[in-house]
Amino acid sequence: MTQSSPYILVDGSSYLFRAYYVPYLQALSTKDGHPTGAITGVLNMIKSLQKDYPTGKIVVIFDAKGKTFRNDLYPEYKANRPPMPDDLRCQIAPLHKIIKAMGLPLLVIDGVEADDVIGTLADQASNLGLETVISTGDKDMAQLVTEHVTLINTMTNVAMDVDGVIEKFGVRPDQIIDYLALMGDKVDNIPGVEKCGPKTAVKWLTAHENLDNVIANADSVKGKIGENLRAALEQLPLSYELATIKLDVELEQPINEIEAIPADTDTLREMYTEFELKRLLADLDKGNTTSDNPTAKSAAQETEVDEEDELPDAIESSYDIILSKADLQTWLDKLNACNEFAFDTETTSVNYMEAKLVGLSFAIEAGKAAYVPLTHDYIDAPEQLELDWVLEQFKPLLESSKILKIGQNLKYDTNVLSHYGITIQGIGFDTMLESYCLNSVSTRHNMDALAEKYLGYKTVHFEDIAGKGKKQLTFNQIDIEQAGHYAAEDADITLRLHQAIWPKLAKQAEQKQVFNEIELPLMPVLARMEQTGVLIDSDLLIEQSHQLGMRLDELEIQAHNVAGKSFNLSSPKQLQTILFEEQGIPVIKKTPKGAPSTAEEVLQELALDYPLPKLIIEHRGLSKLKSTYTDKLPLMVSEKSGRVHTSYHQAVTATGRLSSTDPNLQNIPIRSEEGKKIRQAFVAPTGYKILAIDYSQIELRIMAHLSNDKGLLSAFAEGRDVHQATAAEIFNIELEQVTADHRRSAKAINFGLIYGMSAFGLSKQLGIARGKAQDYMNTYFERYPGVLEYMEDTRQLATEQGYVETLFGRRLFLPEIKSRNGARRKAAERAAINAPMQGTAADIIKKAMIAVDKWLIENNDPRIKMTMQVHDELIFEVEESIIVETTEKLVEIMDNAVQLNVPLISEAGTGDNWQQAH
Repeated sequence: MTQSSPYILVDGSSYLFRAYYVPYLQALSTKDGHPTGAITGVLNMIKSLQKDYPTGKIVVIFDAKGKTFRNDLYPEYKANRPPMPDDLRCQIAPLHKIIKAMGLPLLVIDGVEADDVIGTLADQASNLGLETVISTGDKDMAQLVTEHVTLINTMTNVAMDVDGVIEKFGVRPDQIIDYLALMGDKVDNIPGVEKCGPKTAVKWLTAHENLDNVIANADSVKGKIGENLRAALEQLPLSYELATIKLDVELEQPINEIEAIPADTDTLREMYTEFELKRLLADLDKGNTTSDNPTAKSAAQETEVDEEDELPDAIESSYDIILSKADLQTWLDKLNACNEFAFDTETTSVNYMEAKLVGLSFAIEAGKAAYVPLTHDYIDAPEQLELDWVLEQFKPLLESSKILKIGQNLKYDTNVLSHYGITIQGIGFDTMLESYCLNSVSTRHNMDALAEKYLGYKTVHFEDIAGKGKKQLTFNQIDIEQAGHYAAEDADITLRLHQAIWPKLAKQAEQKQVFNEIELPLMPVLARMEQTGVLIDSDLLIEQSHQLGMRLDELEIQAHNVAGKSFNLSSPKQLQTILFEEQGIPVIKKTPKGAPSTAEEVLQELALDYPLPKLIIEHRGLSKLKSTYTDKLPLMVSEKSGRVHTSYHQAVTATGRLSSTDPNLQNIPIRSEEGKKIRQAFVAPTGYKILAIDYSQIELRIMAHLSNDKGLLSAFAEGRDVHQATAAEIFNIELEQVTADHRRSAKAINFGLIYGMSAFGLSKQLGIARGKAQDYMNTYFERYPGVLEYMEDTRQLATEQGYVETLFGRRLFLPEIKSRNGARRKAAERAAINAPMQGTAADIIKKAMIAVDKWLIENNDPRIKMTMQVHDELIFEVEESIIVETTEKLVEIMDNAVQLNVPLISEAGTGDNWQQAH
């Protein structure tokens, strides 16, 4: 990508908005709550450009405040755009100051847009025969591409020359303005031809070359689109003018006179310190005002660095590929002599039930690792050591509890090796779980993300060596030299990550305890459950799929009748048009781009007053059930076991709750009849029963424990129905006078407060006036003052320290607790109240699973299997003959998994299927 001294024109405004909406960046702020995500994103993109174009002459251009000449041409131009969010606006001035302090030219010209300034500079450079790169994410800039001008989107690292424009848009750069004028732009409010999309615009321009000829031949276009074209003829010249980037903006200096100046390091240090830009400050302290880090992150990957984070120095790597018994023996001697080592498996699939072993890699010290290829079978692959013989050599080592193993997501490797008769022992560390216990929200916890965060190292990605899409190779098809480096690097980086993360975790006694006593011991428990799998009735699901299909057809017909026309119920764009334009339903929420929202919560609210949103909601729900479960589950039955095997994930949710995929067992609806039918398909083998044990009202019990409220404590201690007791308190009536409606309201309040619900939210849920809902809440807090005190203390503590904790010390970080964006800050405050309860509930069920698994191993009875975990429920298969005593024992274990100030109560049910048992 490096060129000799090109001009690099950076569309600062384009990247400013794009960086603002990147999830990784939205969470970034200073300790006092000043947002820094957009600043970080734009600066990282500039750093990336400096790295890619070390001799490039960078000029950064931003939009000026206020209206432009296009508003004079067309007052409605960009009228639909929402105002700039306050938490983005406040980042502009400091960002400009930093860019100037970097010594980079920064242009902001009144009356025009950044596009026009960039267009003028690019045109000047082209006229001088100078190469120019425009760094932008704006498709409109494609009109500027010439043999001397290319575009690059620094966020995606995608470059576009003349051929690239043709490939992407289907038209030449000199036709882009015509193309944009025909389609119009709803975001910028540029009128075009109604219903003219990219394909139609390309078709017309291919046939007629330019807009003038399209207009001249408008009468020959048939159908509704022809009518739309003819209706737009008067406004098309205006659309063309609005879409045209100016090439003649008056500038103080022509491009060849614009020069960078030396960086003002004092100002940079001051700004980086003020806005807590630690990586940039570290670079500056090393004497780098640009980035010389060969693995500098893109803005989309940037995450906050922990206060004590300091990237280790780069390490030279030396990797061995083992093809002889002598070389393997040398490494085995080293491995058997060490206290701990990192290892990884390479396989043919990410599905642990289907995966076949291709090779093993391991590392003892940073920078030195080895790979043993076993089953690479491409043409001319070199001879490799025999699989069974190698595993025979490794089995004692991998099953030794004395030599500790370090891995990244070792549960997967455990499952794979179990198919080869190896039960891994001595699992000492898992870097994914180390990172997760240290800070669950600071980054994703896969190896690539962790390597960039903790090592400043960019790993080789699987796609780099295997390709993408349908042509992607499996690992056994990859050249051993490439595969060897990739695999050995996995083991090496795993070891280095452990060496970087563990010292940080070890300093935090309670978080280290969560790792040692909850997450790491749970991993083999989950592996055993995954290997066991669940039995399903495929015929029942296929029949239900048929029934759902018929109901979906009925809903579609009803929706078309209400709308008065046919449309795609799954298309947000078509739905926006029908609901808000044709049906005249009021817009109650917009997307970040300003379009009317059709999100689930919006449709739920609209469904109270309008029939069509209600039909859409039901259609969406049933369609998701059909595609996710009734259609898919029968296809997921393993040929090996005749069962379905999910994957449980420990390092995904912020609160510590488990999640699962393929299939997702956590999201099967439990209240709807259709969801219940899906649970009926999870069945017991012949001679067995399904046993389901669920913690009763666990989060309310945790609230009682954490708040130490006397009213709640006594209600649980006396075994009363807590919702009935709450109803009696709120409505000031005797227990026997509590009706079902009273209890329903009290239940909504009990659980609503746990989730930080406001009076407005409660009023919507109960269908009562907001004032009445507030009265209910006020009465609740009068009767349970300890709860109110706990909530206020928790909010304050979260604001002060940036995190809350579960009962067992798991830290739940809240990056937006000081956000200047009110909605985000309120959401973080609600999370602060709920997270300790939800997180503690997650910890309790995990502790229960560990205790149950320990008893199962000690009991060593093959007639009892733990098969699933869903929220606060554990599901077992138990032989009918021992169901009574087994139920009593498992309930006893779960009730005593932890000790609270109120009793833990678990409720058991049995049946031939999960629904009966639940």
